[in-house]
Amino acid sequence: MSDGTLATVRRGLALSPELRPGMAGTIALALVQMGGRVAVPIAVQQGIDHGIRAAGGPDLGFVVKVVAITFVALTISTIAGYLMTRRLFTVSETALGALRSRTFRHIHDLSMLHQQSERRGSMVSRVTSDVDQISQFLQFGGVQLLLSSGQLLVSTLVMLFYSWQLTLVVLLAFGPSVVIIRLFQKRLAGTYRQVRERTGVMLGAVAESVVGATVIRAYGVAGRTEERLDTSIERLRVSQQQALRTSVTSFSSGEIGAGLALAAVVVIGTLMGLDGGLTVGELTAFLFLVTLFIQPVQIATDMLNEAQNAVAGWRRVLDVLDLDPDVADPDDQGVDLPAGPLSVHFRDVSFRYPDGPVVLADVDLRLDARKKYAVVGETGSGKTTFAKLLTRLMDPAAGEVLLSDTPLPSVRFSSLRARVVMVPQDGFLFDATIAENIRFAAPSLSDDDLAAAFTELGLADWVDGLPAGMETPVGERGEALSVGERQLVALVRAYVADPDLLVLDEATSAVDPATEVRLQRALDTVTRGRTTVAIAHRLSTAQSADEVIVVDAGRVVQRGPHAALVADENSIYAKLYASWLEQTRST
Repeated sequence: MSDGTLATVRRGLALSPELRPGMAGTIALALVQMGGRVAVPIAVQQGIDHGIRAAGGPDLGFVVKVVAITFVALTISTIAGYLMTRRLFTVSETALGALRSRTFRHIHDLSMLHQQSERRGSMVSRVTSDVDQISQFLQFGGVQLLLSSGQLLVSTLVMLFYSWQLTLVVLLAFGPSVVIIRLFQKRLAGTYRQVRERTGVMLGAVAESVVGATVIRAYGVAGRTEERLDTSIERLRVSQQQALRTSVTSFSSGEIGAGLALAAVVVIGTLMGLDGGLTVGELTAFLFLVTLFIQPVQIATDMLNEAQNAVAGWRRVLDVLDLDPDVADPDDQGVDLPAGPLSVHFRDVSFRYPDGPVVLADVDLRLDARKKYAVVGETGSGKTTFAKLLTRLMDPAAGEVLLSDTPLPSVRFSSLRARVVMVPQDGFLFDATIAENIRFAAPSLSDDDLAAAFTELGLADWVDGLPAGMETPVGERGEALSVGERQLVALVRAYVADPDLLVLDEATSAVDPATEVRLQRALDTVTRGRTTVAIAHRLSTAQSADEVIVVDAGRVVQRGPHAALVADENSIYAKLYASWLEQTRST
């Protein structure tokens, strides 16, 4: 293996400590199994030389004894092989299950910014197909690797016992194959890394086409979507064929070496036998041993194939694990938020996306506890970025965000997520029932507690009118419900979480008037007594806020009560409000 491949394997093993316990026992079982395999050629030699060709004529009793001993040896070998395989399967699944969980948790620890920069299919493939490839190699290639290594070692030692000259002939015959395999190894590493990458691209294209099926049908772009899928599938096929061609070339070299070795042993062994340097039994046994030697070399290409594919998957997993979360949990070194209502302070905060313009610039803002704030502005003004910084889904490029005078980077995630809740605009729901989705925020809630929450928010009649009430399945991403209904469930989920700071990405956007009335009534209850920051797309939200924050081109340009801001007809907020009123009347 190349230095890079060995380094990857060492790091992979270091990240999977569950693979190490019992490894010595597994190797010992592999050697026992190999002992059983070499028992056959030894038995053949003994049976021919001391049984069939015995000095006084054939000795059938000796032959029977040899057969019985060989049978016992093969039985022990089979049991050892079974135990070794079972241990490898158990250990590898345990280790890779832990690796899969570790990688999944690390992906979740990465910032929203990094997750948005990666194709989701590529991220998913790191946890699924890439780890599966490692698992397949460890369970099947790993077994073969152990058996082949043991078989090569034991067969070589026994061949040396019978004839060091013929052993040298065999090793020389396979010399060119070893060189060729070594040369093709680096090429295989590159081609299989490309295969793993293109597998991720294909999974991303498939996932996107499934999630976006409604849009694809609505715009009649099924043909173009199929072309994208076909292109990604074709590129994966080409990569796999390239890898297999390289592998077949390497395999063919092993076949040539095997043929040369057998031919040379037969010719030279026969000549040695004529000179009396080798018995018929020893030559026959040696041919058996050459076959045992050839098998691992012939399957070396297949193992190399699987190994390079697994190493490519391991590298992609390590690439993720090597990424340091830029929004890190301080954990034990952190602090909890102070008890009581939370105030907010943006202290000279600026933010920009990589290679992009400044989104927020020099924002210096204080928000008092237990007040309702609406953040308004045109599309692209920085409102959503403001919400993500406030909830620490991202960290500012400059300045700092404080909650009750505590810098957010020093707050443990456990405390932050318990005290600060964000309700996104899409009201994302998991593929479960309404009750289960709400319990994500408070797992210990009883059915009576849930019913009380719906009643307190004025939503009891709505949920009772659903086919199965609170046990109604919401479907994948909540698509069995309307947009407004998803937002109602998301709002109840936020309510039972009982946060001290509630961040709303406009809960009343894109809903019908009747649902908006329900939402607004529920919002009045949810926000009561809490510090609330609402990203307002509809300015009706701003009207009910204690104070409006106006953001324009990444800067806070106005703040104050709705009535005071709208009174200045030339202000940005007054113009936004007038435009919204006109749009509302026209619809």
